[in-house]
Amino acid sequence: MKKRLALSTIAATLLAASSLGFAADDTFKIGLILPMTGQQASTGKQIAAAAQLYMAQNGSTVAGKKIELIIKDDAATPDVTKRLAQELVVNDKVNVLGGFGVTPAAFAAAPIATQSKTPMVVMAAATSIITQASPYIVRTSFTLPQAAVAMGDWAAKNGIKKAVTLVSDYGPGLDAEKYFKERLTFNGGQVVEALRVPLRSPDFAPFLQKVRDIKPDALFVFVPSGAGAAVMKQFLERGMDKAGIKLIGTGDVTDDDQLNDMGDGAIGVVTSHHYSAAHPSAANKKFVEAFEKANKGMRPNFMAVAGYDGMRVIYEALKATKGNGGGDALLAAMKGQIFESPRGPMFIDAQTRDVVQNIYIRRVQKVNGQLYNVEFDVLKDVKDPGKAK
Repeated sequence: MKKRLALSTIAATLLAASSLGFAADDTFKIGLILPMTGQQASTGKQIAAAAQLYMAQNGSTVAGKKIELIIKDDAATPDVTKRLAQELVVNDKVNVLGGFGVTPAAFAAAPIATQSKTPMVVMAAATSIITQASPYIVRTSFTLPQAAVAMGDWAAKNGIKKAVTLVSDYGPGLDAEKYFKERLTFNGGQVVEALRVPLRSPDFAPFLQKVRDIKPDALFVFVPSGAGAAVMKQFLERGMDKAGIKLIGTGDVTDDDQLNDMGDGAIGVVTSHHYSAAHPSAANKKFVEAFEKANKGMRPNFMAVAGYDGMRVIYEALKATKGNGGGDALLAAMKGQIFESPRGPMFIDAQTRDVVQNIYIRRVQKVNGQLYNVEFDVLKDVKDPGKAK
């Protein structure tokens, strides 16, 4: 009974805090919870830089409200995420929560978004079921099933009959493993071994040695943003490419933020993803140029574009509500938004609140002395397969 009363009190406090948000003053507060330090720090830095760029380009006043961006570091630790989300809602009275570098962090914040009726824009975490954790979640990143299914189709059509999967052992990795395996098997291929690496302090060496011993046609990899370089380094050190084992995966493994540091051994690696810094549209060229100029040459990656688009979704919702109303009105204005992103055309599905977008098949190539993921095929308007059934 005491626990139930305590939870009721917390919920009442959160709801009261959110209802005061618009009435308090003419400031509209966006609270970004990101891993600015630790293993996933590159995710936080990319999203924060993109959010700041969007504000610089589009102004800090929308519908008569002064936009205030509050960035908090959770180091991708769910307990910290939950505490920061509570503080942002209750103490800072934010109107929108955003960010969320990893799936466990998004799950930790979801009940707070629900209780306080605060829209929560997920700009990174990519497990399929995240949007089901709260009716207030909207996602602008991607889902692993979107990317994994595309790679399962491509692999089967390009001579890969026997594959091994190597994924980080948490929600997105399990999604990637499941949907790649289902699709490759459906197309007549086979996953002969499914390997899972601990998310914290991963050591890829023993897993890669096992792959070398199995000698599959290809190794399909998913690791979170920031870990791709370690996989690539150890893959090449073991001469797996020379042994005829193709490295394929979702775009995380050839992350634009790290690709140039991987060296020429990465050339030829094929991945499937929703964004490449080399995407050949006018909107993307403008985005990449502005991002690099604002961040001392740092190349934007798929996390950056999700942060940039997340800010757009928030800004447009605030315009649509004319600066009035609380979380429910903002959420309604976020659903169904359709626009041209630097990644290409995308929209927020009004029913699932999840992103629908193109998935590109890309190959690492050297362009003007630098390594890029160069797109050579596209699957248009891909919904999350986890929700499409």
